[in-house]
Amino acid sequence: MTIQGTCEKGFERVADAFRKNFSDHGEVGASVCLMVGGETVVDMWGGLADPKAGKPWKSDTVSIVYSCTKGATALCTHILASRGKLDIDAPAIELWPEFGRHGKGRVTTRMMLDHSSAVPVLRAPIKDTGPYEWDYMTDRLANEEPFWEPGARNGYHAMMFGWTVGEMVRRASGRSLGTFFREEVARPLGLDFWIGLPEEIEPRVAPMIPYIYKSNEARTPFMIDVATKPQSIPSLFLFNAGAWRTGGANSRAGHAAEIGAANGITNARGLAGMYAPLANGGSMAGGGNLVDARTLVRMAEVSMATHDDATLRIPTRFALGFMKSMDNRRRSVGAEIFGPDIDSVILGSAAFGHVGAGGSLGFADPAAGLSFGYTMNRMGPGLLMNERGQSLVDAAYRSLGYGNKDGGVWVK
Repeated sequence: MTIQGTCEKGFERVADAFRKNFSDHGEVGASVCLMVGGETVVDMWGGLADPKAGKPWKSDTVSIVYSCTKGATALCTHILASRGKLDIDAPAIELWPEFGRHGKGRVTTRMMLDHSSAVPVLRAPIKDTGPYEWDYMTDRLANEEPFWEPGARNGYHAMMFGWTVGEMVRRASGRSLGTFFREEVARPLGLDFWIGLPEEIEPRVAPMIPYIYKSNEARTPFMIDVATKPQSIPSLFLFNAGAWRTGGANSRAGHAAEIGAANGITNARGLAGMYAPLANGGSMAGGGNLVDARTLVRMAEVSMATHDDATLRIPTRFALGFMKSMDNRRRSVGAEIFGPDIDSVILGSAAFGHVGAGGSLGFADPAAGLSFGYTMNRMGPGLLMNERGQSLVDAAYRSLGYGNKDGGVWVK
């Protein structure tokens, strides 16, 4: 596989791990980017963007990053909070009165961000075009009954996060989520990153290659719920998603919509670039702050954690819209089946970011001044990282002088 790009001296471990992903771990097409102190130290890409067409992954190739999109959507809320336009601890009904129906009146934006707002899925079938129609989805959520007492526990709001949190962004800013992100984040930071892809960018998008589970691999609590409990949260998450479930991630309609939990399109450079200000005190390279210091500190703090996420059925730890380091190497059935890098994402203790389905990742580590991005088109198994992405994270931390991750976070 042809690999291109740059790697600064001292970060050769990352380049070696990236190459090994292709030679040893079945990588098809991918990109990786590291920035330290806001300066790019690794920017590499390679392989095939479209194996069927023999199309190479180029410098400007982009792809769906699934739930890495949640980090972008969450960032929009924190920008508004930093500007005094959104109080994340106020009841959401102050901006979105309709959401208070059926006992959801005390839900806050904080609960929406940390997956405790109790509407992780919708019970009744979603129409095919539903995920592509903003008002339809927000109306359905406003009328949904909570699955538990809001705030009492958490369950990953895999798709619904995009419309709960995204609607708060829309109401607080007066702009659609995709528009706000483009105008306040992507454009000022110079990112190839969209929530709602313009049609002219479509030729640059690498199609996603799904992971197909073998029967003997579908033995995790999540997969058992999916297979045996049609009205369970895991099953509704996977199967009650309209046309998105059946190829939406590789469709023009799926790319054009604004799905703030799942359809962001970018590359590693875009993810690392989005997190770079958050790794460096909130300041942007061109001047000014993306968020203020108080907001930045709040963004990184653990807000909700559990030993059994109601959706993912693994232990999870969340900050406000972001994942924190999660070490499930000895706590996940998936790790027993696939190996220790499945169902974990092991970062520094100060780091926060988000994994995307199949193994993509973007995060900031303010203690290390590090921002990181990894995207790919061949999805891997499990619910969080797999060996490809975690090996790049490990190489990044080792390059910065960190010694081990034995305690569940990288330490020096």
